[in-house]
Amino acid sequence: MTDYLLDGGVLADGKAVQVLIKDGLINQIESVVSTLGATNLQKISINGCIILPGFVDLHTHLREPGREDSETVESGSRAAAKGGFTAVSAMANTFPVADTAGVVEQVYALGQATGLCDVFPIGAVTQGLGGTALAELGAMADSKARVRIFSDDGNCVFDPMVMRRALEYVKKFDGVIAQHAQDPHLTKDAQMNEGLISSKLGLKGWPAVAEESIIARDVLLADHVQSRLHVCHVTSAGGVDIIRWAKARGIQVSAEVTPHHLLLTDDLAESYDPIYKVNPPLRTQRDVMALREGLADGTIDIVATDHAPHPAENKECEWQAASFGMLGLETALSIVQATMIDTAMMSWGDLAMRMSTSPARIGGYADHGQGLKIGSTAHLTIVNPTRAWKVDRDLVASRSRNTPYHGMEFPGSVVATFYRGIPTVLDAKLESATHGN
Repeated sequence: MTDYLLDGGVLADGKAVQVLIKDGLINQIESVVSTLGATNLQKISINGCIILPGFVDLHTHLREPGREDSETVESGSRAAAKGGFTAVSAMANTFPVADTAGVVEQVYALGQATGLCDVFPIGAVTQGLGGTALAELGAMADSKARVRIFSDDGNCVFDPMVMRRALEYVKKFDGVIAQHAQDPHLTKDAQMNEGLISSKLGLKGWPAVAEESIIARDVLLADHVQSRLHVCHVTSAGGVDIIRWAKARGIQVSAEVTPHHLLLTDDLAESYDPIYKVNPPLRTQRDVMALREGLADGTIDIVATDHAPHPAENKECEWQAASFGMLGLETALSIVQATMIDTAMMSWGDLAMRMSTSPARIGGYADHGQGLKIGSTAHLTIVNPTRAWKVDRDLVASRSRNTPYHGMEFPGSVVATFYRGIPTVLDAKLESATHGN
């Protein structure tokens, strides 16, 4: 196995170091390291780049099995590696639904075979995402995939008794229910955020209270049964307030925000371009700022991409007929840098916590999110914070092209990703500076 010496990089706190990766593990972190005993050593000059723990995404749609026209485990893993992710969590809304041990083991095996990042399947909460009968939660937890996160994402677990039973059931193996908070009665036929713009455009509005009412109910249920709740893709200021209240009471709740909800607002719908149609919807600038503040102060624990690929025919059509969702893996780092780091709301250490350490802890991914520690698996993301880049939908690694950022320029580039000590992404300019010993 090739060993690597990362030379000239800095840690999240700005300390200049060399990092020796030996036998797939972090062997040394010093200002100057000894390479004695390293075999087939390759030195990689990363002058000025930041060395971060590999990113972990708790909310990824890989579409396989059943919708390989949108994405596959392999293509999604390539997009993840390009975005700096060394682990992703594959949502259950596939065809067939990942509601049995057999399906989650299939997804897990596909990820292992691809070998670009760890793919951890998320199991469905209910059979067929139908919202009535619990899925095989115990069998999925005991399977080779060792599922610990369960979600009907795309659908809300709306029945409070079903939600209570699910929360109670997963306690026995320290599982977590990840809720798509959306009251279906309040959002029937909804197309975008309810407000002045939806009224102006004549599109059915999606009120924030549809999300907030489910969050409020579920944190109370989690408190009642003393179980773990994770709130997917929080979008509203009111949702942030409820989660902040719940955490102050000691309720076991965690929450995520997506990069697109940190950046984009509902006024983009005025273009009638379905590229901006997403579930839950883009909301107001006030909501965006509340989400940023919640992420900065730790009310919102993590950034999760909700990477949702779709084929062209599902997005290049009229708004009402278009599918909800947008790509997210390859642009996540840059958007978080632009909205949180470059605005001085968070540090690089905070970013490492929100995009690596905390999601790994919530998911129970023991081999990830360890930070840079001697002896830990070398899951690393190398970022050049000063290199800007322009998004080109024709160059994305995903099988789909539905990115809302085409033509936009962002700060910060992932120049290398190491998965188990092996570079899955290595920028050509770094490769030219690579030397064998």
